[in-house]
Amino acid sequence: MLNTVSDLVMAWGRGWAASRGVPAPVGVPGGWRAEVGLPGHRLRHVLHTWDTGRLTTLDRQADRPGAWVKVVGDRAALRAALPSRWAMAEDGFLMTAGFRPRAEPAPAGYQITVTTEDTLLTAVARDSGGNRAAAAHLGRAGSFGVPDRVETEPGHRRRGLGTVLMTTLGEHAVRLGMTTGVLVATDAGQHLYRTLGWETVAPIAAAFLPED
Repeated sequence: MLNTVSDLVMAWGRGWAASRGVPAPVGVPGGWRAEVGLPGHRLRHVLHTWDTGRLTTLDRQADRPGAWVKVVGDRAALRAALPSRWAMAEDGFLMTAGFRPRAEPAPAGYQITVTTEDTLLTAVARDSGGNRAAAAHLGRAGSFGVPDRVETEPGHRRRGLGTVLMTTLGEHAVRLGMTTGVLVATDAGQHLYRTLGWETVAPIAAAFLPED
């Protein structure tokens, strides 16, 4: 059975929370809400189904600086539906792929290690001196896995470490019974994931209430 957009958004919420170490999201009409609790990012709503009326209600509920909302849909539509005090954030792309039991070998001079803690997998690449060169995380949400925080240190970029970490996490996800990957990519990240076989499902628009 094919996963619907709502399936993917709800799974992304659970896996994202596992990756970030924040409380599990709570279901709300059309999506989920998570208490993030960070400066500038106190509260997050993510909606797969919405309209102007629902966002008007959300605006009253999330009336505090540091609140975020992300929706499946067009940036212009979200801008038109929110009061002017909300600022627009960078767009994203909901993407998915089936996990495969294979991993790319690490580039020469690097070693990859993977650790598992509860619902979080962490893959780290270190250079020959033992220095951290790149890292990626994957939060588990049942049969779904959510890659997150795929980051390469400036001096180690363009060496294929992001690809290696993603495929390594996918291989470990399969071993643990996960079948489907889901993530929200930036415009720049979308290119990497496409080269790895990920498909774009829908655009994600985002806005937030600024916090001093």
